[in-house]
Amino acid sequence: MQRASIYFLAGTAISFLLNYFLLGSKGWELDLYYSVAFGTAWGMAYFLDDVKFTLKQKLGFSFISMILLVALGTVLFNLELAVPSIIKFSMVFVVYYIIASFKASKSLRSK
Repeated sequence: MQRASIYFLAGTAISFLLNYFLLGSKGWELDLYYSVAFGTAWGMAYFLDDVKFTLKQKLGFSFISMILLVALGTVLFNLELAVPSIIKFSMVFVVYYIIASFKASKSLRSK
């Protein structure tokens, strides 16, 4: 759980810095929201990268997270600005597992 938290914090910080300073800011609040979506995806993908979770559970947790991200984004901003957070979350989540699929263990966790 500690490593998943580190992935979340690092993903959030790196994404925020890139969005805010290099890619053109749309306001620090929106950049922070998108960065939290990015960091959440990395942290959750790492946390769920364990044999104790079935594929059904992994998909369920990711779907619930996406619903929560959209709900939060809709409350803070509007639905039009909340939807890109799902795209960022999904891309990171899928990329994590594609990279993991190239390893013999099918996991990025070091064991």
